[in-house]
Formats: sequence, C-alpha cells, structure tokens
Amino acid sequence: MKKEKLIEEINRLRKEKRAVILAHNYQPEEIQDIADFVGDSLELSRKAAEVETDLIVFCGVHFMAETAKILAPHKKVLLPDLRARCPMADMVRADDLRWMKEQYPGKKVVAYVNTTAEVKAETDVCCTSANAVKVVSSLPDEEIIFVPDRNLADYVSQKTGKKLQAWDGYCPIHQDIKPGHIENMKKRHPGAEVWAHPECRPDVLLLADRILSTGQMIKEAPKSEVREIIVATEVGILHRLRKENPGKKFYPAREKAVCKNMKRINLEKVYRALLEEEPEVVVEATVAERARGAIDRMVRFI
Repeated sequence: MKKEKLIEEINRLRKEKRAVILAHNYQPEEIQDIADFVGDSLELSRKAAEVETDLIVFCGVHFMAETAKILAPHKKVLLPDLRARCPMADMVRADDLRWMKEQYPGKKVVAYVNTTAEVKAETDVCCTSANAVKVVSSLPDEEIIFVPDRNLADYVSQKTGKKLQAWDGYCPIHQDIKPGHIENMKKRHPGAEVWAHPECRPDVLLLADRILSTGQMIKEAPKSEVREIIVATEVGILHRLRKENPGKKFYPAREKAVCKNMKRINLEKVYRALLEEEPEVVVEATVAERARGAIDRMVRFI
C-alpha cells in the first residue's frame, strides 16, 4: 500500500475506533507527522491516562507502552512492533535489582523510567532524565541505589553530592556519542551551542553548554537566543526541533546516533495495529499496582 493510502486508512481507522496515536520524539518522521501527540516517554504515558479513548497506539519502545498501560490500566495499549525494546531497560531485571537491594540493605531505590514494569515494581520512586536531580535530592538518604543508567547516575551524583550505587547499564546510542564527535562538530559550527542529553558519557557532558532531556530540549529551543545548536542525543528529535523552530539550525552531534529499535515502527505497522487491535501490551495486575506507586511518587516532581 502506498504511503498516501496508508495514511488515509490510518486516519479512517483512528476516527472509526476513536483511537489516539502517541509517538516518541525519536520515532521516524512519518510517524511523528501522523501522531496525535509527540513527546517524551512520560509525557506520552500521562497523555495516555488523560485522553478520552479506550484505544491507544503507542509508537515508541516496550517500556514506554508498559508505563502507559500502568497509568491507564483500563485502556487497550498497542505497540505496533513488540520487538521495539530499549536495550538499556533490558540491561537490568527484577532479579538484578533484588540482588542489589541485598548488597545495600535498607537503601532507597531510584529507577530511571527507562525500565521494565517488573523493575519499577521493586523501586521506591522512579525518575525521568528531567527530574532525576530533584527526585534524588528529595530523599534524606546520602547513599541510594540507582538503576539502570550509570551515566545519568554519575550526572545526578555530581549535582546532588550523594553517593549513588549505580547498575552498570547505559544507552548504547548515547554511549557511542564521543568527545571527538562534539569537537569535530564545534569546528564545523563554531558559533553553535552544544546541548547534550544526560544519558551521554561524562566526558561528553563536560563539553556541553546545556544538559537537557528531550522534553527540555523541545521546550528550550524556541526560548533560546542561540541560532545554531549541536544536539547530542538520538537523531529522531531533530525532525521536531527543525519543524517547530524553522529559524534555527540544529545539527546532530553524531549522524549515526540512530536507535534501530525506535525505528522499527512504520506506517504499515501502525495501520495493522489499528486494523487488528494488536499486538497489545499487558502488565500483570500486581506488578502494575506496585509499579504505579513508584511512578506516582515520581510525578510529584514533574
């Protein structure tokens, strides 16, 4: 089916079934352009809970659709390709976290929202890249377990002065953005600022003018007086940044910073998901209930 016909059919099914399509900032351009809402993982999960519909097509990776299901338990959440998973989220399992809790008895657990539902269920409070510093600062403890991102943990530890016992996980896409990439881009665009996601390596963050989550980048771009920005995160966000800020120039810190899992979803798969109302993301009730508590505690800091 040609692209124009696919979009036509998606729109027909969306209207017929009163469905909402949510797309993450890293999704392919064609998916962002047909979505009802585009945002970061938590923004979209909260939108899933707010919208007046019982059918949600979540265009992102698996943990995001899980989080949406946890916050909207009575709605049907579809993930157009169940193979779209987050490598970092899959680096830590619930058993791993239980083992860490045994190594550091009595310590509070902060889990990045980029984790599975089972890990969230073992967590005291979740955090996003935007509010991780606030969440950790709010805890009276000086030593905290943090999963799964060692880079975000290092950044938060420096900002709060607290000791974070971090799981040795990382985002492969951000990990592969290196200082050399930033330095080369600064030579090519000497007047540009560098905006880096806190999932980046510590030596990359040292070269950044601003350290921002994807949601913060979207909000800050129209406010900034800077006309050129080098963006150190997954390249999918450039589409939205350029679309919403036509008078500014955005450059990828590394053009190959592409998450193949995020790019698994396409128009054909969205069409099939709407047509067949599957694959559905399901979270076991007791796991969802425990995970919801950690997510709810995080939302206070948004």
